[in-house]
Amino acid sequence: MTETLAGLSNNAVYAATVVYALAMLAHVAEWAMARALPADVATAGSRSALVSAGRTTASLDADSSAADSSAADSSARPGGVGTAAAGQGASPAEVERSDKFGRIGLSLTVLGLLLHAVGVVTRGVAAGRVPWGSMYEFSITSTLAVALAYVFLVRRYKIRWLGLLVTGFLVIVLGLAVIVLYRPVAPLVPALHSYWLAIHVSAAAIAGGALTVGALASALYLVRSSMEAKALAQPEKPRTGFLWRAPAAVDIDRLSYRVHAFAFPLWTFAVLAGAIWAEYAWGRYWGWDPKEVWAFITWVVYAAYLHARATAGWQGRAAAYVALFGYATFIFNFVGINLFGSGLHAYSGM
Repeated sequence: MTETLAGLSNNAVYAATVVYALAMLAHVAEWAMARALPADVATAGSRSALVSAGRTTASLDADSSAADSSAADSSARPGGVGTAAAGQGASPAEVERSDKFGRIGLSLTVLGLLLHAVGVVTRGVAAGRVPWGSMYEFSITSTLAVALAYVFLVRRYKIRWLGLLVTGFLVIVLGLAVIVLYRPVAPLVPALHSYWLAIHVSAAAIAGGALTVGALASALYLVRSSMEAKALAQPEKPRTGFLWRAPAAVDIDRLSYRVHAFAFPLWTFAVLAGAIWAEYAWGRYWGWDPKEVWAFITWVVYAAYLHARATAGWQGRAAAYVALFGYATFIFNFVGINLFGSGLHAYSGM
């Protein structure tokens, strides 16, 4: 029975990876079909919910204020980028063609999410425990959290414009998990036999999923804000392509901030839960273990990011760089420390 469920889990994860790859290709086609579409034509669900949900957040900082205020001033227009593309008409068929591939990509992502969930759940049932005992298991669980966060935010904020980045991330991480990190179902080491495993790792996985979406949004914000700054310097240059049809940089920045603000308390709880678990397992709350240190470094970076935004209005490109640095520390904590570090957390390496 265990082998049957383990095989089902593996097949479901393989199938999810393939479906996510097909979704990624659909989003590639969506971008390709939009390469000649002007910015004054909006695809379905590209802006309205995100813009209306983000009006309470402050505008960007000085280093990008000119570009972003231009985008914000024109946000009432569907493209949110001014009038440089005015007059460059696009036929309804051209718009529908791009939008159709976007809808296909989202539908495939939802299908991949369902297969992915089956893979994670059956892995846990096969093991007779929560499926978080190795890097492979945490990889498939944390990527499931990324997919869930994306699908939820698509419904809440209409962020289908992140589809290519999210599905690309899922394909890369799941591919590495299957090819490099895979380990058969095995019992947990004694230190992991605790209900704190479910509490600590579930909080870390959910936080990691949200932080991934926030990091991808920050990266896209940097690209979009750079485009807007160049467009101000070259107002005669046509504004065409998929990125001009995504929300303005100021709105992408708002989304990134909201996602990070949601993820940070979860990461804080994960760190605290890990400390309590360490006291139960090893008789101390803190021992300067490499993974503990890097978890705290990640917490400090994100705390600085949110504090600076809330108190000093430190936003825009500088904040995006800090957010991406925080995500880099998160990834290093998971990958670098597990593969190349040592300490009491070494059992979770592979």
